[in-house]
Amino acid sequence: MSNIPVQQRIILEDIQEGVIILKSGELRAILMTSSTNFALKSSEEQDALIVKYQGFLNSLDFPLQVLAISRQLDISDYLAALEQKRKEQPNELLKIQISEYIDFIKNLVEVSNIMSQSFFVVVPLSAFEKKESSGIMDKLNIFKKSSKQVQTKSQEDLKAQLWQRVEYVISGLTSMGLKAVPLNTQEAIELLYSLYNMGVEEKPTLPTEPKTEKTEATKK
Repeated sequence: MSNIPVQQRIILEDIQEGVIILKSGELRAILMTSSTNFALKSSEEQDALIVKYQGFLNSLDFPLQVLAISRQLDISDYLAALEQKRKEQPNELLKIQISEYIDFIKNLVEVSNIMSQSFFVVVPLSAFEKKESSGIMDKLNIFKKSSKQVQTKSQEDLKAQLWQRVEYVISGLTSMGLKAVPLNTQEAIELLYSLYNMGVEEKPTLPTEPKTEKTEATKK
């Protein structure tokens, strides 16, 4: 078993304004998406959805990562609210009924193993852009070892380009009847925290993120 510290296994460097910055300098944005029940659609609707999905994928000039997270349904907050209502209920008969209902819900979730599913799309952007050379000297490869030039962009330019990709992906998903919303910094941290700590239920305590111009930028 490797003795590499956990910190060295994490490839994240920072999260700013909803943008995940990797140690390699690459950027990521995460979209939370809705889902559709494909099996309940008619054959015509299924075919139309497949065609739209194929067209969307073929229109992309960058990779996407689709992430589906399945977890056992957490109803602890709901049960806590019911328990509070039970304590505040002056009628003893209603108290008993609420207690029985709480037990019923607990047993139902445990026996049925009800799962909750969340769907995400990860939009990437490299910190380096490879540009095909067009000059005669580049084509002859006299002074350079490679016929491709690697251009480094500023982080602000990279973020702007990333949000352009995000908007394009949102538009493509919307055409298929899906809703997609980019995660802000706090939401991204909570998601990554839950992925790295699968057995931990509590969320990390974070300060409220101030509003930024990202939302307005993505609307343009």
